[in-house]
Amino acid sequence: MAFIKVENIVINTSYIAAVKLESQTCSGESSVSILMATPKFPLLQVEATFPNPYHYEWLDFTGREARVLRDYFSSFNNVTDLLPHLN
Repeated sequence: MAFIKVENIVINTSYIAAVKLESQTCSGESSVSILMATPKFPLLQVEATFPNPYHYEWLDFTGREARVLRDYFSSFNNVTDLLPHLN
């Protein structure tokens, strides 16, 4: 289980479902958006009654936080790029 810390927010990377590197807030500000998928508890009971045992929530980061997250998720050390840009 890996964690990343952005300012005062610590994120368990096991629960990241998707990352939008080039997103925008409602006001049009450039942002990075992270879709978190956290299990609903108690997990066994939820699976029996609901088809989706996860709760999804988008977290939006702007400014400095967006820049460091964009760098982190663009790094070949952290993410495998299936369609790398060829120069």
